[in-house]
Amino acid sequence: MERMSREQFFAAVTGLDRDQLRRVLWQAYWRGPAQVRARIEAELHPEGAGPARSAPPAVDADAVLAEVEDFAALARSGAYLAGSRKVSPKERSRWRFTFRRLVADVRLALREEPITAGAAAMATVIDLACETLDADYFRSDDPVAAAGLVVSDEAGLLWARIREASGFATFAQVAAAQLIRWESPYGWTRHGDGRVAARESALADVLAGMLPVPDAWVTFAGCYLDALDHLASPASGSGKSRRSVGRARDERTESLARWHRLLLDRLVDTEGEALLDRLATHPALGGPELTFFQAHLAHRRGKANRARRLLRDALRTLPGHPEFLALADEIGESTPPSSGNG
Repeated sequence: MERMSREQFFAAVTGLDRDQLRRVLWQAYWRGPAQVRARIEAELHPEGAGPARSAPPAVDADAVLAEVEDFAALARSGAYLAGSRKVSPKERSRWRFTFRRLVADVRLALREEPITAGAAAMATVIDLACETLDADYFRSDDPVAAAGLVVSDEAGLLWARIREASGFATFAQVAAAQLIRWESPYGWTRHGDGRVAARESALADVLAGMLPVPDAWVTFAGCYLDALDHLASPASGSGKSRRSVGRARDERTESLARWHRLLLDRLVDTEGEALLDRLATHPALGGPELTFFQAHLAHRRGKANRARRLLRDALRTLPGHPEFLALADEIGESTPPSSGNG
């Protein structure tokens, strides 16, 4: 759904009473990402007028990084499953408490200057969490949910801190590469339900809130394409079969589909539109989602015949994809019989 304008939103809330407004604000605060919660807290307690909070304790960021890296290495080696004297049976059963403590320490480490160690520690935490979607490192059916880790919140915290400490250019370079590595279209909990899953947001949406002006979108999109260039280099695919490279390319494009839609909305008909042409033909991307992006771009440019042809190709592979079908309906393209809509 497209976001309401300011006027539409104000009109929609006019009929709500005080209690209803409080409930709406509470849901936005409780379920929203870290940046939203911080913004609401700032409005509730302007200029430090809220309750006094004790300063967070100082931590040794380098020591935190070393401990996080050790924990991640042990997990990847299978030590938290069994078979290693490096992790006791008791610690194997308490891994989630260790993980939570480390995440709390990493958040504190991110406050320290320089942020190098804290940022590396948080990146390691998120890398490990993303890996647990497919890898069994712990005795848990859903490790991210068990640890209570909201990946999108931690990524938003990391990126905001990098932007604050190192400037927008460094933030864009780092976050663009991490977006490609971490984005997950269905969240990071294996089952996609429960308290943790309800708080997850697409990383594309987290980043959208951090790019306030058109120039920021253009700069970030350039860094994103540079990161894709690195993935498409011959060195990155060495030792892999053509089939595995193609599968990874298609899966990457599916994961980043929402981000590509946002780029299309923000860059079409702007000075950054040429970046969309690079994106539409990028060798690090592929599959029906890329074909759909090409069709959507052609439609936005008024090239109806090309849009229909590309959309037909996308629908042959994914005939029931709801966004593909929505565009087909918009441009008057009949869907293939196999979709059940023709």
